[in-house]
Amino acid sequence: MQVVGLTTPQEVYVASKDRKFRINELLVLEDPYQGNLIGEVVESNSYNRFIPLSIGSGIHDADVIESLKHLGYSISEDEINIAKVKLLTEANFPVVTGCPVRLPTFDEVRGYLLKGKREDGFLLGEIKNTEETAATMEDELKGLCEMYSRGKIYKTRNVPFFLDLRSFQQYPHIGVFGGSGSGKSFGLRVIMEEVMKHRFPALMLDPHYEMEFSESQDNTMEKKDFKDDFRKFQIGEHIGVEFLHLSRGDLLALLSAVSPLTEAMASAIAELHLRGDTYLSFSNRLELLIEALEMGRPRVEQALRQDMEPMEKEKYKKLRQLLEEYQNIPLPSVQGIAWRLRRLHNSGLFSRDIKLVKEAMMQGKLAVVQGPIWLLQVFSTYLLSNVYRQRRDYKDGELKGEASGEYFPPFIIATDEAHNFAPKGRDAATKDIITEIAQEGRKYGVFLVLATQRPTLLDETVTAQLNTKVIFRTVRASDIATITEETDIKTEEARRLPYLPSGDAFMSSPLFGRTVAIRVRFPHTRSPHTQNPLDEIQIHRETTEDKLLESIKPHLPIYAANFARAVEEINRDTGENYQVRTLKAALDTLVEKGKLKKQTSPLGDIFL
Repeated sequence: MQVVGLTTPQEVYVASKDRKFRINELLVLEDPYQGNLIGEVVESNSYNRFIPLSIGSGIHDADVIESLKHLGYSISEDEINIAKVKLLTEANFPVVTGCPVRLPTFDEVRGYLLKGKREDGFLLGEIKNTEETAATMEDELKGLCEMYSRGKIYKTRNVPFFLDLRSFQQYPHIGVFGGSGSGKSFGLRVIMEEVMKHRFPALMLDPHYEMEFSESQDNTMEKKDFKDDFRKFQIGEHIGVEFLHLSRGDLLALLSAVSPLTEAMASAIAELHLRGDTYLSFSNRLELLIEALEMGRPRVEQALRQDMEPMEKEKYKKLRQLLEEYQNIPLPSVQGIAWRLRRLHNSGLFSRDIKLVKEAMMQGKLAVVQGPIWLLQVFSTYLLSNVYRQRRDYKDGELKGEASGEYFPPFIIATDEAHNFAPKGRDAATKDIITEIAQEGRKYGVFLVLATQRPTLLDETVTAQLNTKVIFRTVRASDIATITEETDIKTEEARRLPYLPSGDAFMSSPLFGRTVAIRVRFPHTRSPHTQNPLDEIQIHRETTEDKLLESIKPHLPIYAANFARAVEEINRDTGENYQVRTLKAALDTLVEKGKLKKQTSPLGDIFL
């Protein structure tokens, strides 16, 4: 391998008769004046005499061709492999044309491939096209994870890729971008598995009910059990909001998350919410005020002049008092507040608290919070604000030398569909708190892992704070443009984004100073949504058919003349609700599959 053509301090062309070049592999350029220089292959081509050199990209310009001739290449006969190589560190002056090029040993490129200590890193997968270099690294770094490709699982033969956990203090947040089927969800799963391995407290918002870590992969060689490392909570069933402890600001955030509040509504809440209010006391105050405003002062006064039961009298006195206290609050505002409050209550939000989530985080576990997207937006507004405030107050008190109260640990916040929680160009209940954490969380040891299919729809302030970005296959031109603007991804890599295989990704991080091509490792656990829809249909049909066959066996043979009576008996015994038409269709299906026999007689069909 030799450097050919016109060179610059930033990039060169390398040619070889015998070896084909692979994208993203590292090469050592042995410059006689500058010493060994490390470069990365960003473009690769092969030519032979049957393909004209005028076809293809500009990689084979006149300078390259002329250089190849002088170095002894036969342009008309030899197969020539040419690579465009970018230097990882800019040279002092152009590289010498004709200098030899070779593959590096691991020790020569260790600093470019591994950052930090292995025990402090998240093992996310392998660095692509580094097999030859990996063969020279120490044994304890070989085969550390399992990879999946073309239906097979195998031990990695490349250099492992570690994301240094200690670097979070300097480069705190991670973005995971990729379209549907790109491997983004598996990448997020792998990151969370690594978080649990390090017992780093974490909080995950799961709108798809897929972040389940209790089921191990069936066909993996490495079995790891995460059942004790995470806790799963459903909003309204396991966790919720303790209304008594809500501040006025918390209540405003919760109600606005259901539907945006008008200025009149916000002012009304500020007046109506009193310290020490429970859900019952606050909702009763709203309902009574609505009734008072609908009646009006004259009707309330008229009712008080009439004879009535003492309890009824007290009610109207309360209505008059509310009219006196809140006479300037418009009726539509109170009705809007009451509607939002009822919707939150009906979701079960006020029936629990967040103690279980905090306990899990204090124990160094991953707390997975599940719920429909609208409810997650509402609840996470309160939850994120609460835990972030508790961590911030502890650290601020510690720095001031004051009694800081109960310890609360650093933690990671992760979510899929992040553009729903911090959207660009519109308000969302969680947007303010996520933006605040993105900008200030590093100081308090609070970090974000945000995954989305549409980085263009994610708030630009948040996107700019995601120092490390894992970029899977992305097709939309607007998303590719956003990624190009927000990362150091090169033009050649941007062109490859729509064609990346599932599981392949570009890792852009200031820690590496360049974009690294990786393949995410095979997860230790599996998602509950991995079953193919076709398999699901077939399994359901077979299960239903076997169940029906067992239930009708005592009633065989079934004659056409008494089919209606047989349907009644089968429904009574099985608890099903078959009709004559539907049961006959099901029996015909069993006959087609050979599980039942049918005979034709003058009196009709007989099922045996």
